[in-house]
Amino acid sequence: MLRSLLTKLGLLSIKAERHPIRVFLLDDDTRRHHWFNTRFKGDFVDIAENVDQARQLLSASHYDAIFLDHDLHPEHYDTDSTDDERTGYAIALWLSSNPELQRASTILVHTRNADGAMRMVEELRRAGRNADYVPFPILAERIRRYWQR
Repeated sequence: MLRSLLTKLGLLSIKAERHPIRVFLLDDDTRRHHWFNTRFKGDFVDIAENVDQARQLLSASHYDAIFLDHDLHPEHYDTDSTDDERTGYAIALWLSSNPELQRASTILVHTRNADGAMRMVEELRRAGRNADYVPFPILAERIRRYWQR
């Protein structure tokens, strides 16, 4: 009873630890690899830098959270490139075509390329996936709200 009263008065906080989760990241920027590892310290983080690695990892393990970048090579940055086979769009299309894989995963597209991100999210949602676009500058807050430690 004392604990309940202290909690109501704000003098005692109840904080439940969550179990570690499995996180998948598709991104070619090693600085972002470090950024994600820091945000998900204590969790299991697998990182792919290209489409082939992503397909291998996504086929082999189940993930609670999937983070996808669109622009995976310098030639895609700040261009209107339609080289979909080497961007995150290829993984969005592949996941959409393989409904048995990663069904329960939350998918967040975190690229700075808004047009590419919206194409990816539309493709994933059309396939019934739980997908959102979160611009990288506000991603830290979204992670804090979703997967608070």
